This record gives sequence, structure tokens and C-alpha cells, in this order.
Amino acid sequence: MNLIKTTQELASYCKFAAGFDYITVDTEFLREKTYFSKLCLVQIAVQSDSSKAAVVIDPLSSDIDLTLLLELFENKDIVKVFHAARQDLEIFFQLFGSLPKPIFDTQIAAMVCGFGDQIGYDNLVKTILNKTIDKSSRFTDWSRRPLSNQQLNYALGDVTFLREIYEYLDKKLIDNQRSTWVAEELEILTSEDTYKVDPSGMWKRIKIKSTSGKVLAILRELASFREIYAQSKNIPRNRVLKDETILELCSVKPLSNADLKTLRSYNFSNRSNDLNSGVLLAIKQGMNCPLEKQPIRGLINNSNNKNTALSDMLRVLLKSSSENIGVAQKLIATTSDLDLIASGESVDKIFRGWRYDIFGKDALRLCQGKIGLAVNKNKIVTLDISQKK
Repeated sequence: MNLIKTTQELASYCKFAAGFDYITVDTEFLREKTYFSKLCLVQIAVQSDSSKAAVVIDPLSSDIDLTLLLELFENKDIVKVFHAARQDLEIFFQLFGSLPKPIFDTQIAAMVCGFGDQIGYDNLVKTILNKTIDKSSRFTDWSRRPLSNQQLNYALGDVTFLREIYEYLDKKLIDNQRSTWVAEELEILTSEDTYKVDPSGMWKRIKIKSTSGKVLAILRELASFREIYAQSKNIPRNRVLKDETILELCSVKPLSNADLKTLRSYNFSNRSNDLNSGVLLAIKQGMNCPLEKQPIRGLINNSNNKNTALSDMLRVLLKSSSENIGVAQKLIATTSDLDLIASGESVDKIFRGWRYDIFGKDALRLCQGKIGLAVNKNKIVTLDISQKK
């Protein structure tokens, strides 16, 4: 077992790994009780027969400086391979202030290659390599020390099998001329904006029925306060205020501690003074928000204008397109995307690049009444009806 616990050991391995075209990377972390992830392990492997081809790095060791990974992660000649990279990249962005580049995400590649929606690593190993991963250490508390060899070997499996999976998927993408499709998806993953949280925009993630500008202004202030408070205390946002509590605060609009005590979901006796004060100030700021600065709920939260029949037809078209080209539906379009189109949003604004070519173009023609849908030999097909009267 190659367990790296010192800066010297890490420097030696980084120098070794720099000689390869790609490295596979994974992390183990905890986040149940914190806002920011606690990095517990970093696993890296290269395609080599060397005894040090795969290593586990211990970030919790007092004798290690992880910034040595930066040179490796920023080396443009080395592809950094992940599976479901987003959380790993978020951790590295928080740690280093920058992102590994270039990267390859085997989950995205698998979706493009027809392996289904967001296929898990275990299933991908089973499907492509016909191997089974021992899951007995899945629920390990990775912050505990020492970790057993069984636990460390489990963690290492997340990067050793990944080497063969990457090579298989990379070849399949090249053969099918779909490498550029994956590259477009990775542009989002490798954008630093993806990992920057804007507290003022967090209200958009909370489902609310009200269309009142004043209520939405209160919602915006409360959601922003919750995010900033959670970050400052490093606790999960839902431990600060649950969504249902925020919705009740928006509805009742309490203006004092006495008012807060009457709320069913607030649990005033277990709240700190600074939290209570922050909540009341947020509500006051929302209520005093000028009309011209009040937020407006977009189409995504408003189904009143949705053409339900068109939305259903778009779903059928999406399923047909997905099956015809062997790409996971969720990667092409989400339910929200289809509902937006059925509510009048422009297709061109939602679908670009390869998505427009394989689905957006037909979706636009369907909305314009230029094509219809039919069944031919148990398959959905499109019919050109633009010339028919």
C-alpha cells in the first residue's frame, strides 16, 4: 500500500506522475456536518507497472503540503481523469483557488457513449471491465485515523479501475467522433464560475408559489443571509434554516423575537441571538425593497403559460433522439428545458452546439409545426409536414 503522508513523499510521486499522459484522480471527503467539504484522502494513479503507480495521499497528515499537487494539476500536457468530477473539482477549487486542467469525466463520457443517465462508477466497472468492486468500506468515516488496509485498498480502487475505463471511453468517443461533445460539457465543469456561490441568487433554488415582488424580495434576503451565515459558521445551510422555515418566514413576515416564537417551524428556543437578529434584518430589508429592485420569478417557476401537449410531444421527441444516437436523455435536455420551451422560451437560447444539432433543431421545427411525430415499426419517427396544407 502506497500511503503518502509527507511532503517529501508527495514531491517524489508528483515528479514520477509528471511523466505520463494522464492521471486518474479521486477524493474521499466528509460534508454531512459542514458547509465546506473536509478533504480526507486524495487518490491518484498512472498507467504503469511500477509499484508506485497508484497512491493514496493523506491530507490530514501534519507533515504534508498539498500545494505540491498544483504543478501536476496545472500541467496542460497531462489529462486529469475523474468520475463524476464536480464535487472533487469543488474541493480542489476551495483548497487551491484554481481547477485542474485539462480534465476528462468518465461519467459524462459514458452518458455520451450510451451507458445511461449518470451511471455510477461501480456499474461502469461492471459493465465495461466485468469486474466487481468490494463495497464493504463504502460507509467509512474517512476522517478517522488510522485507516485499515482494506479501507485504503477500497479507496485506491476508485482510481485503478478508472485507468482502463478512461482508455475504453476515450477510444469510443474518437471512433464515434464525439470527443468534441464531451469537451463542450467539460467547459462548464472547468469554469471557475461553476464553483463560485452568489448568495444573492440562492433564492432561485427555493420553490415558492407566490409571485408577489415583496415576498420574493424577502425570500431573496433570507436565502442570501442563510448562505452567508452557513459559510461563516461552516455548517450546512439547512441546519441554519430549512427551506420550509424560510417559506413560513416569507408568509408570516415576523418583525420581532416575539413574532419568531410563534412560528411552527422556527424553533426559537434553539436559535442563537445573531441568527434571530439576522433573520429579522433580512425580512425588514426585503419588505423595504423598492419596487424596481424586487425580483421577478421567471418562467421556470411558472407553469401557467405552459402548453402541456407540446411539452409531452417534446418529451417523446427527446426520448426518440436519445435512443437514435445512444446518448443519455438528461445530457441532452432536462425536464425544465422542455417546460421552458413549451412555455414560449426560444429554443436557440436553451440548446447550443451538439445539443442543438441532435435535438434543438427538431424541437424548434416541432414548435413551429413543421414536423410531426409518428410510429414506424415500433419506433418514433419525425415527419416533414411543412409543405402540407
